Amino acid sequence: MLQCKRVVNEVLSTVDFVAPDDRVVFRTCEREQSKVVFQMGTSDADRALAVAKLVENDVAGIDVNMGCPKEYSTKGGMGAALLSDPDKIEKILSTLVKGIRRPVTCKIRILPSLEDTLSLVKRIERTGIAAVTVHGRKREERPQHPVSCEAIKAIAETLSIPVIANGGSHDHIQKYLDIEDFRQATAASSVMVARAAMWNPSIFLKEGLRPLEEVMQKYIRYAVQYENHYTNTKYCLCQMLREQLESPQGRLLHAAQSSQEICEAFGLGAFYEETTRELNARRAELLARTPEAAREPVEDTSGVIKMAVKFDRRAYSPQITPKMCLLEWCRKEKLAQPVYDTVQRPLDRLFCSVVTVAEQKYQSTLWDKSKKLAEQAAAIVCLRSRGLPEGRLGEENPSWHKRKREAPDQDPGGPGAQEQAVPGELCKKLFVALGSGEESPLEGW
Repeated sequence: MLQCKRVVNEVLSTVDFVAPDDRVVFRTCEREQSKVVFQMGTSDADRALAVAKLVENDVAGIDVNMGCPKEYSTKGGMGAALLSDPDKIEKILSTLVKGIRRPVTCKIRILPSLEDTLSLVKRIERTGIAAVTVHGRKREERPQHPVSCEAIKAIAETLSIPVIANGGSHDHIQKYLDIEDFRQATAASSVMVARAAMWNPSIFLKEGLRPLEEVMQKYIRYAVQYENHYTNTKYCLCQMLREQLESPQGRLLHAAQSSQEICEAFGLGAFYEETTRELNARRAELLARTPEAAREPVEDTSGVIKMAVKFDRRAYSPQITPKMCLLEWCRKEKLAQPVYDTVQRPLDRLFCSVVTVAEQKYQSTLWDKSKKLAEQAAAIVCLRSRGLPEGRLGEENPSWHKRKREAPDQDPGGPGAQEQAVPGELCKKLFVALGSGEESPLEGW
């Protein structure tokens, strides 16, 4: 999250926090602003505060995860690893409470002894946080171990701030009325539900659980309307299907490799096509209203040689890419290495690149979904303008024959395949001037 930029997505009416590699790490919208709590994993107070300040105007509160027992969290000193470092817990929570305007909470697990647990939660309360969630299991325990309602109750009776009970899915919570029973058993102010809510989010309906098919259809519609990444959508649907994963529909879901294929598996193919058309039309409308100058990758385009080209991985050798061909030609001609100036258009987050070779600039007029693809397209424009080989299948270029390396089972456009093909000194990373004016290693030839 520290690397992310806050982007207002006018197409989806969302606020996106976008990483440098164009991944949307967190997406929210006005409808949930007063309800959504941003939970972070952290082991550093200053970094935690920086992230909290980044998102605080778009969320209802900030929570620190101090209970996750998974290695990817604990090996970085985050999650349940914090339970053994009360000083760090105090510093993180105190820094957040003093540094932001939103309520700050944390989620913990119980310690081996009740005495140590109560001592810890008292110290946590003194930091000024608004509430604490207690997962009634120890760090090493998993869902198959019983949750300790007694430990949560002891904490709730000790503290003056709200205590949220967690860990009751399956054993205690299978329907809406069970939530209140679990709350009373733990004497907590409220209940946090995780697994049972993933299995069927309608568990929060007082009227009772809705049929799973209905819930999944509604979830898929939301996922498509807000362009949720298909891998996350697929994961959540698998959590809902559970023992039905071996059913015909479960097998279709398991095989799906896109949002469209997920929709087709659930009979929502027409909905996907209609929604995609509407979103594309909205993008086109917004682009049409955008001043032309704002859409250009550089302010002064005079003297830039342009072509409408894209880099299609399937048309090129697995071992050779246009950028590699261009760099090899520059070396052969004793020219300075190509310099790529790549920018991202905020409206749709597409990329355009201008490459400078021998003081001449080259650019594709077509925008691409990634920085790497945009740079390959710019290289193609330069090579074609100069009548040079670009590495297409069936294209002969004797100077490369000695340099090819075998790269079996590689994606022709993937960074792994491209890096294996780079010989000798070509392994040195180029640097590309980004829109910010900073330099960063150029990944992916």
